[in-house]
Amino acid sequence: MTNALTLAKASIAIGLLVLGIKTLAWWITGSVALLSDALESIVNVATAVAALLALRVAAQPADDNHPYGHHKAEYFSAVLEGVLIVIAALLILHSAARGLLNPQPIEAPFTGLGINLIAGAINGWWCFVLIRAGRRLSSPALSADGRHLLSDVVSSLGVTVGVAAAVWTGWLWLDPVLAALVAVNILWSGWQVIRGSVGGLMDESVPTSDLETVRALILSHAEGAIEAHDLRARHAGAATFVEFHLVVPEDMTVLVAHEICDRIEAALKARIDNCTVTIHVEPRHKAKPDEALVI
Repeated sequence: MTNALTLAKASIAIGLLVLGIKTLAWWITGSVALLSDALESIVNVATAVAALLALRVAAQPADDNHPYGHHKAEYFSAVLEGVLIVIAALLILHSAARGLLNPQPIEAPFTGLGINLIAGAINGWWCFVLIRAGRRLSSPALSADGRHLLSDVVSSLGVTVGVAAAVWTGWLWLDPVLAALVAVNILWSGWQVIRGSVGGLMDESVPTSDLETVRALILSHAEGAIEAHDLRARHAGAATFVEFHLVVPEDMTVLVAHEICDRIEAALKARIDNCTVTIHVEPRHKAKPDEALVI
């Protein structure tokens, strides 16, 4: 978690740097499209701050009021990011509409575009760092921040090409139209971020591939048991929760059944980081052959 917090702090610093560079590019050119790019960077800074706060909360240990930990705080951060992205898109659409009604010439376009490309290159490198770290650390907050930055990079490239085309052709209306396209791209990014976060808040099951891994680990470490059934698994931020029922022979001692449970739990925790396992031991007559994992 320390690594995630460090990355979140760095995101704020980089976001402020990129915001300053993009604002300079807009100030030099007066381009509505470049203004839209700068407005999105304001959201980048806000989401980086939200991610840092969420990671701080998520890092707190379980307590009496939160016995399962504070992991889901990251999902709230990601939802907030999605909402901020949508607000930024609406502001950009407003600016685009004004620019379309009253197109303005673009001043010093290539100087401004060159400056904007520097900001885009910084964002491109940093979004790659965040997406990789988000996957490695199972952090929804960092992943959401990285995906949003990726949409920003795509927008910046589109804006650069479009503004250059507007200058070359003299079609001033291209500038606000590009700003509107940037807004649409941002809206899509915001929807993706909110969609993934809501799934986590609603305790959506882990992906099928992860569930198959859990099943395989149970089967290979449950020697002595009869079957396992009612398997469920979910993510909560960086934590994974696994629970199932384990059927054992009626004459098996509590000690032996406990040893099997310990063996399975150790295998799952060795393979899945920050994993909490709950096993309900049952006698043979509770078996469910039609839906069980036969040991």
